[in-house]
Amino acid sequence: MADIAFYAPMKPPDDPVPSGDRTMARALVAALASSGLGEVELASRLRSRDPKGDASVQDELFLAARGEIERLSAGPRPALWLTYHSYYKTPDLLGPALAQHWSIPYVLIEATRASSRLSGPYARFAKAAEEACDAADLIFYLTEYDREALERDRTPGQALVRLLPFLEREYLAEAPQRATHDTTRLLACAMFRSGDKLASYATLAEALAWTKSQDWTLAIVGDGPMRGEIEALYAQFGDRVTFCGALDRDGVQEAFRAADALVWPGIGEAFGMVYLEAQAEGCPALAEDRPGVRDVVVNAGWLTPAGDVSAFARAIDAIVADPQARMTAGRKARDWIAAHHLLGSARATLAGALQPLLRDRRS
Repeated sequence: MADIAFYAPMKPPDDPVPSGDRTMARALVAALASSGLGEVELASRLRSRDPKGDASVQDELFLAARGEIERLSAGPRPALWLTYHSYYKTPDLLGPALAQHWSIPYVLIEATRASSRLSGPYARFAKAAEEACDAADLIFYLTEYDREALERDRTPGQALVRLLPFLEREYLAEAPQRATHDTTRLLACAMFRSGDKLASYATLAEALAWTKSQDWTLAIVGDGPMRGEIEALYAQFGDRVTFCGALDRDGVQEAFRAADALVWPGIGEAFGMVYLEAQAEGCPALAEDRPGVRDVVVNAGWLTPAGDVSAFARAIDAIVADPQARMTAGRKARDWIAAHHLLGSARATLAGALQPLLRDRRS
């Protein structure tokens, strides 16, 4: 096996279905592979996700994990095991046992603790996620919200390191030319799923209905099983709303370049890759002030109180009314992403924290 065994229990980086989690996993692999730390190999494609707190699903996943541990433990030993995104719905059921078996460092990226889930339908998975955190020699946290719980329950000798969310880009291309228009071009971009995504789409539709200005259009990029429900939410706006469908990476980037502002409440987002992607193209973001989201929007965009639809509507009116403020915010956002949220910054953070663990293992 390679120097670094990489594992993403929620979604492997080579999964065919796009998502923010897959995007971040791919960016991590790219940063690690170019860091000089050694060869990186995808250790397993086992997905340990239980979206509904189903005991039978958890039983099957624990059984599958035991089989995967047996298979991997009989193979070559890596120098370090690194898991991306372990939490109560998708705990790392492999890394702690294998790291102990091989006597190698165990590292987590974006691991969260949720003591409130230690009872109820997710109790066993929440316990597994807590045990993974306890076992880690090093945890990279992506938001201040995650840091609070990790710091509170940190085990002796465990290191916590801030890793800013980042895009899989070495640099940003030349800034797109932007011009003001009579009608402000708003954009939303997210999969059409139930739960938090549907809640964000519903909040945005309600806010748009409350806006005083009529000088806006909205393009919606995305698709999924809730398309009918989401189309119904926006039927009231007629041809002012355009459904663009699911776009490839180039298409999404072009949509951000064409938009004047991303308007996405961000309910339930861990931090939201969409905000990074939009701001990288000079498209400023409006979001609700929620943990994680504020970490990637606060320096260059607009935040309104969580759950306050009228405040979100007023913010849209302000964005429509002031094209110069939009353009200034877009330039500031792009500069912030270039300075703090690209591969170079992430690579330096990862290498600085992982080199001592690998050096000790190899010596």
